[in-house]
Amino acid sequence: MTEKADGKLLATGIVGALITALCCFTPVLAVLFGAIGLSSVLGWIDFVLFPGLAFFAALTAYAVWQRRARRI
Repeated sequence: MTEKADGKLLATGIVGALITALCCFTPVLAVLFGAIGLSSVLGWIDFVLFPGLAFFAALTAYAVWQRRARRI
């Protein structure tokens, strides 16, 4: 991987983790889904958000590991 690709991977991981965490721990999705009439989906949203948060956290950790491995 190039340094530019590492930067994109790191940025994607951080932004994805922040957005997923924001949706997990605040009522952003509840308000949004309620406004558009999809509040019945909220019972299942944890099955998507928690694995998504874990994926983006792992992606961020992998990108940081790649950067450190390149510097050594």
